[in-house]
Amino acid sequence: MNSDEFMFIVQEGEGLLIEFKESFDSKSLTKHIVAFANSCGGRIFLGISDDCEIKGISITNKLKSEIQDLARNCEPSLKVNLEIVSINQKKILIIFVPDGENKPYLCSSGFFLRQGATSQKLSRDEIFEFAIREGRIRFDSSINDKFNFPLDFDEKKLNEYFSLASLTNVLGVKEVLVNLGVAQIKEEKILFNNTGILFFSRDPGKFFLTSKVICVNYQGDEKTKILDRKIFDGGIIQNIQDAISYVKKHINIEFEIKKLKREEILQFPEEAIRECIINAIMHRDYYDESGDLIIEVFRHKLVVSNPGGLVRGLRSEEFGKISRTRNPLIANILGRTEYVEKLGTGISRIRTAMADFHLPLPLFEYNHSFFVTLYDKVGKITDRVTDRVTDRVTDNQTRIIEAIRQDKFITTKKLSGLLQIAQRNVKENISHLKKIGLIKRIGSEKSGHWEVVGKE
Repeated sequence: MNSDEFMFIVQEGEGLLIEFKESFDSKSLTKHIVAFANSCGGRIFLGISDDCEIKGISITNKLKSEIQDLARNCEPSLKVNLEIVSINQKKILIIFVPDGENKPYLCSSGFFLRQGATSQKLSRDEIFEFAIREGRIRFDSSINDKFNFPLDFDEKKLNEYFSLASLTNVLGVKEVLVNLGVAQIKEEKILFNNTGILFFSRDPGKFFLTSKVICVNYQGDEKTKILDRKIFDGGIIQNIQDAISYVKKHINIEFEIKKLKREEILQFPEEAIRECIINAIMHRDYYDESGDLIIEVFRHKLVVSNPGGLVRGLRSEEFGKISRTRNPLIANILGRTEYVEKLGTGISRIRTAMADFHLPLPLFEYNHSFFVTLYDKVGKITDRVTDRVTDRVTDNQTRIIEAIRQDKFITTKKLSGLLQIAQRNVKENISHLKKIGLIKRIGSEKSGHWEVVGKE
């Protein structure tokens, strides 16, 4: 590895494929080794601090032997490769961990899996789910031998990605692609994985039926009359940009004059729109060709749906509390751009953005597909619960109903934060909803839960 490639990696920072360790710690190092082996491989840099400062480390034969022993003592045994890099008279030891062929791997501290820039310990149930999941090849890291480089490659998309990620390109194109984790070189030939194609192909639709995003605008709140329909298939970054622009073009905009300056107020908060679209693209099941990623703009609501349902291993009661990703490599590449401020916070950001706009809480539904519905102030939720009582339910009470539907264990304190009203007011609204028969409490105040029941 030359100095330019090394500095590119330091500039890029820790991520799904990169870990920095300032010093040697056998217990910590082993968990990162098995975490990389259990995901899609990666590199550990000894001698660099978490904040990317090059400290250097004393490299001896004993140290290298200890590291090899740590890898061999994993279950099953692993083999890692080592490389020494000297930068400004400071030595860095790079540990290359392969994508394991016999997953899951175990160290003395347990099972670990790479999640973003951290190595997370797996619970018993997660280990079981992981073992089942590994029977199926992951889409995002699979090599696609149909891709022809450079014929199918679009360098403009790579340059745009660098701009969005605020990275400086000091390497050749092939070296950059390999370091991003979207390609590998084998027998002097560069091979792209599916993530690389979705981001940097001239024509992603040439390789996948699932690469497109469909946007539809309806006249009312039902799927009766279509006013406009567009299909976007320009790759992940372009699809995100086009879809956000489409929604902003077709939703209502109000104008407010403040101090001689006109301010645009969108029908839905832009942050919520962006997060819904990015989450759908990032987490869709690209193997599933039975459905499309669809963004539907109605008169009083916005619906974003994508094939895939909840990520395997994530229970419904954990939704919005624990982050899991179906496509970690796609998430890692997107996570470095300005479109993703912090991985794993999309659901809470959507909820907070809607609350800040004083709009009903978003509705999340999942089975074989995943749906997010945003309602404006007029578009009340008109399911069996509120059909007959709209005139008796306020905005805050509607939002309480939706919050309970999404988290039956939600507390008045959390509701107070979501609605931005006092806990006393939350309790008054809950009392009214109980009185008119829309919600009830099951069990005690401390260990029980809420239930939305409706009233005929």
